[in-house]
Amino acid sequence: MFTLSQILLQNLVRTGEEMGSRERRVVFVTIGTTCFDALVKAVDSEEVKEALLHKGYTDLLIQMGRGTYMPSKDSGNSTLQVDYFTFSPSIADYIREASLVISHAGLMDNHQSELAEELADRKDLFCARPQTLQETVEAMDLNNLLPYIPGDAKQVVTLINKFLGFPVD
Repeated sequence: MFTLSQILLQNLVRTGEEMGSRERRVVFVTIGTTCFDALVKAVDSEEVKEALLHKGYTDLLIQMGRGTYMPSKDSGNSTLQVDYFTFSPSIADYIREASLVISHAGLMDNHQSELAEELADRKDLFCARPQTLQETVEAMDLNNLLPYIPGDAKQVVTLINKFLGFPVD
């Protein structure tokens, strides 16, 4: 069973942007509007930053939501570029530009835990807890992930429309 501190690692396909002489590979961490200081602290740790750098990531951008923990923009001994912000009107561009997205699941009533577990079983993403984030990053092989293929909701929509007495196309 996943706990309050569950997170997701999701691979997003993206073409690299050049940043000087190296390819820019961004890790985007998003908490949404909640408070999840444990996740922010975990990605802010030197061990996780080093693991990300070792995997070839160049930038770490943290959307920290309502949290009170302030991550360090200092990357310690690494060359990982670190930045953070609390909120943005839209995070779609950050997600699109990311090479790796780290997000939360299982907060509040843990209603997302079953979905996260199922998607991990299907190899659509990796699951971890803040205390296992470093090991998950070190062990993850994004080539083992399968692309997520959304389902077709047309049959469900047709059934609901029939039930409600709406015309069915």
